[in-house]
Amino acid sequence: MFCQRRQQVPALVHQGTPTANCEHTADMATPIPHITLHMVASLDGFIASPDNELSWMEASWAVYEKGTELTDAVVAEFLQRVDCYIMGSHTYELALELGWPYGDTRTIVVTSRRLAATRDSVEFHAGDLTALVRGLGQQNAWLVGGPTLYQEFLRLDLVDEVCLSMAPVLLGEGTPFYRGGRHKLGLKDMTAYRSGMIELLYEVIRH
Repeated sequence: MFCQRRQQVPALVHQGTPTANCEHTADMATPIPHITLHMVASLDGFIASPDNELSWMEASWAVYEKGTELTDAVVAEFLQRVDCYIMGSHTYELALELGWPYGDTRTIVVTSRRLAATRDSVEFHAGDLTALVRGLGQQNAWLVGGPTLYQEFLRLDLVDEVCLSMAPVLLGEGTPFYRGGRHKLGLKDMTAYRSGMIELLYEVIRH
């Protein structure tokens, strides 16, 4: 369906309808979460400019007439199906600066730093990532940043889907969205929006 949400929050430091089935463990009696890795990137593969300037994510300089209109009502209806957000500390701090776009949805901040919990929905995790995911139960969780956390979740085979929103801009330099090992992906869906954003939804191939 779509994963274009929070364009103003960089994947640096940062939607496809989640499916119910995944295989993190052979114990099928244990409730299994579904993990979607979401990022917004420029056409040349960067998720943040060197100065962390955000206007390029708005993609407001041109209109693709054949594109889909993404309304607030459609976004709100979809977000009701997101049970949990997972992010690193830098994403957390930036999201606070930008007014916190995650609402009251449960949010887990992965960090070894001591940070203040400014909202009742926020909790912190400093331990094993596999244990964190297994402890989520049967939830739809969205991993929203940053790149180090993306890499670790993929390395540990904890990601079920990758949702990539491509902005119609070339940054030339910045923070690349991925520097890890090779992973095979299967295209599940794609959507072009009137803003020129293109959303690509992939499943992670595990065989």
